[in-house]
Amino acid sequence: MNRHIAEPNPYLNRQPDMLLMEEKHVMTMLVDNKPGVLSRVVGLFSGKGFNIESLCTGPTMDPEVHRITIVTKANPPVVEQIEKQLRKLVNVIKMRNLSGEGSVRREMALICVNAKAEHRAEILRIVDIFRCKVVDVGREHYIIEVTGTDDKLSAIMKLFKPMGIKKIARSGTLALIREPD
Repeated sequence: MNRHIAEPNPYLNRQPDMLLMEEKHVMTMLVDNKPGVLSRVVGLFSGKGFNIESLCTGPTMDPEVHRITIVTKANPPVVEQIEKQLRKLVNVIKMRNLSGEGSVRREMALICVNAKAEHRAEILRIVDIFRCKVVDVGREHYIIEVTGTDDKLSAIMKLFKPMGIKKIARSGTLALIREPD
């Protein structure tokens, strides 16, 4: 008779403060520009039950190579497991975790804000303070383009919320490692 004996879960019977907290992690990788590569990378996340908070992909200076940037929320051991699995994929040329201080991270958002006559001057002041751009104007709306850190985008959306945000589109995080001086 075959009996399966389950391995004990090391996280059971631990105090909550001993469990590792989930943090946001930014991973970027260079991959071969071939059909199915993005699907395999995303499939690795979904197959292991990991969530992708944002995903950006595009060509590099080499047309044979694309960069994929993924933001996920996980605790350090899980991130380490994700990184190991990504490095094992055949079409992944290079993989880095850019969650630390040694990287530049930015996101772009288009925000459609209600622009009633009594709010227009205030909206334009906020746009100026945050160094944004008004990219479309209608009788009752502005579409604002803002680029910056996640904190900057959150701050400007908080200011626009009382005026009424009609819709928003965010690019997801892009990141590059800082070059040494």
